[in-house]
Amino acid sequence: MKERIIIVGGGAAGFFTANVLGESLKDKAEIIILEKTQKVLSKVKISGGGRCNVTNACTQPNTLAQNYPRGEKALRKLFKIFNPSHTIEWFAQRGVELKTEADNRIFPITDSSQTIIDCFLKGIQKYNVLVQRGVKVNDIIPPTNENEEWTIHTDNQELHADYVIVTTGSNEGMWDLLKKINYKIIDPLPSLFTFKLIDERLKELSGVSLHQVQVKIVGTKLQQEGAFLVTHWGISGPAVLKLSAWGAVELAQKDYHFFVHLNFTGDKNFDSAREEVISYKQEHGKRTIINYPLFQIPQRLWKMICEKTGITEQLRWIDISKKQLNKLLTEITQGEYEAKGKTTFKEEFVTCGGVDLSMVNLQKMESQLHPNLFFAGEVLNIDAITGGFNFQGAWTTSWVLSQTIIDRILTK
Repeated sequence: MKERIIIVGGGAAGFFTANVLGESLKDKAEIIILEKTQKVLSKVKISGGGRCNVTNACTQPNTLAQNYPRGEKALRKLFKIFNPSHTIEWFAQRGVELKTEADNRIFPITDSSQTIIDCFLKGIQKYNVLVQRGVKVNDIIPPTNENEEWTIHTDNQELHADYVIVTTGSNEGMWDLLKKINYKIIDPLPSLFTFKLIDERLKELSGVSLHQVQVKIVGTKLQQEGAFLVTHWGISGPAVLKLSAWGAVELAQKDYHFFVHLNFTGDKNFDSAREEVISYKQEHGKRTIINYPLFQIPQRLWKMICEKTGITEQLRWIDISKKQLNKLLTEITQGEYEAKGKTTFKEEFVTCGGVDLSMVNLQKMESQLHPNLFFAGEVLNIDAITGGFNFQGAWTTSWVLSQTIIDRILTK
């Protein structure tokens, strides 16, 4: 008699899990995916601007885990079992070739998320996985002495299963159902968001980008470096997005009203920047300051900084006063900007929060409270910075729980 496995959630983790289970269990299990909407794999579709940022080229488990503000310790061990190297191999075995870009992000060579979707759908068909769309789960009832199976109630049916896998992502409805059966849920908060500024200085500079900027939240230990972009509402780019992920809880506590220090030189502090400027001044003293940007700062941004610090178009380096120079350097290395509010990063909404990891046997991705209930992906209190890391978290947790179930069924 076949074992029945129900996967709740038709996203990346759910479909990957179904493919892994289907391949190994073949005719030994009936696998059903329940998806509450009419669309499956919707996040895969939009990821990476429609190209699907499958994973990241960082493969060393300890280093890889450092990209997860929540879940780092748990994932450090799990990445020894399944990491980006395994992800690349898994897709290659199914005819999907991946490529690594300069920033270590990995995409299908076709530059189309549909390639990944088609791979999953092909497997689902091959392994006879049943996908039910438009099915909302209203209750999950654990086995009892009278009933050894899990019971799942939807709007129009009652299903029974030997194994239940929850891969619903950031889903408050599912978290509420889990609370009813005594699971601790960490309240969800936005992660991966850009900062809205109420400061006028950058208002006319939308589109200006820099390769390396240090962004620091005043009064905290939060800071990140990386590429940086000025938008029509504030600031974005990898430096800001990484900072939003690491600061998700702290910034929420501030109601997203805080001050940011921007260092447009990247890694230079006031003193080292001053030394560089003094050296330049001695060599090019007759040059007008406003027309010759330093530290690879774009001309539009450099001009704004000069104007806001009182440097006129005619002022030459040789004529700058000590006070003016200090004011300019302060603005370049620690310019302070007021942020109030956030904006979701494109459509790739990520939250921190979810099932508390203390509720899960992390070696198996199985519930500590109920045998044969498993979790994978963002339904857990696991999230990452941008760059393919969130998908890798989904693949890894899905693989681990799948191996647990496969071993359990095949050794019966």
